[in-house]
Amino acid sequence: MRYVVIGAGAIGGTIGGRLGQHGHEVVLVARGAHADRLRDKGLRLLTPTGPVELHAPVANSPADVDLDPDDVLVLAVKVQDAAALLAEWSAAPVGDSTAGAVLPVVCAQNGVEGERLALRWFRRVVGACVYMPASHLEPGVVVSEGAPVTGGLVLGRYPGGRDDLVERIAADLAASGFVATVSDDVMAAKRGKLLDNTGNALDAVCRPGDGWDDLRARARAEGEAALAAAGTPAADRARALPELVALDFGAAPVAGAERLGSSSWQSLHRGGSIETDWLNGEIVRIGRDHDVPTPVNEALQVLAATSVRRGLGPRAFDVGDVVALADRLLDGARASGSGRA
Repeated sequence: MRYVVIGAGAIGGTIGGRLGQHGHEVVLVARGAHADRLRDKGLRLLTPTGPVELHAPVANSPADVDLDPDDVLVLAVKVQDAAALLAEWSAAPVGDSTAGAVLPVVCAQNGVEGERLALRWFRRVVGACVYMPASHLEPGVVVSEGAPVTGGLVLGRYPGGRDDLVERIAADLAASGFVATVSDDVMAAKRGKLLDNTGNALDAVCRPGDGWDDLRARARAEGEAALAAAGTPAADRARALPELVALDFGAAPVAGAERLGSSSWQSLHRGGSIETDWLNGEIVRIGRDHDVPTPVNEALQVLAATSVRRGLGPRAFDVGDVVALADRLLDGARASGSGRA
C-alpha cells in the first residue's frame, strides 16, 4: 500500500516520516513554503533519538498524484480545513472511478467530526485516535517528541467495526515505531481524547497562573457531564491503548527544539485558524443538546475565536479573564431560563 498523507504537518509529517523511514511508499501533501522545502530538501523529522531525513514525492493537490486502487489516504489536517479537502480529493480519478468511491480515508485528527464529514464523500472511512506529541513551526521540519515510541493510534472503521484493511494499516504503523491497535468502537477512543483536548484551548489562550489547573479540570468535567448526558461512552488512554500506558509514554526532549505548546498554541503562533470550535465547541454543542451547562468550554471557544480575529497570538488572556467570561456566560444562560451555557 502507498500512503498519501494529506497535511504533512506535525501529525501527518510524523506518520509519513516514520512510515517512509521503515520502507513504506509515501506521498506528502502540503502547500506553500512547507511544500517547497519538502520538495527541495526533504522532510527533516527531529526525534528524541536523533533526526530522520525523508525524501518522498511531494504534492500540492490531487492533480499532482496518479492515484492507484491500493492507495490509502491519510487526512491529517485540522477539522476546520477538512471539508474542502475531502470534497477535492474524493473527486480525484482512480482508474475509471473516483477516490471517494474506491479509496479509504483515515481521519487522523482530533475531535469527533472528521469521520462524519468524510462519510459525505468517501464510502470507506477509518477513524484514527492519535496520541502523538509533535510540533510543526518551521517549513520542512517536524518535531516528534514521543518516547519510548513515536506515538499511539487506535484505528477502526467508521461508524464502527473493523476489516482486513484496518488491520493492515495498524500492522504497518506498529512496524514503523508506533503502538497501533484496532477497535470496533474507535469513536469511544476519540471521545476520550476529546476530553483530553479540552485543555488545548486553555494552553493556547491563557497564561499560566493560580487557578489554571482548576480551569482545565472544570473544562474536562463539563465534557464528561455532557458526554454522559448524551449516553456516548468515552474510552480514556488507559482503556484504549493500555500498551502505550504500560510503556510510560510521553514527550521527551529533542535536541535543537523546545516544545512551546499544544497544537492549538501552535496554530495561534503561526497566525492561522484554530480547531477550538471542534474541541471545546463540540462539548458546548453536546451540552446545549442535553441541557448541560458548559461555561468554561464556551469561554475558551469565545476567547480562541477572539485571539484569531484580532491576531493576538498565544496566551493573550489570564485566568481571571477566562473565569469572568465563564461566569457571565453561565449567568446569562440562567437569566434566559434555558439553564444552558
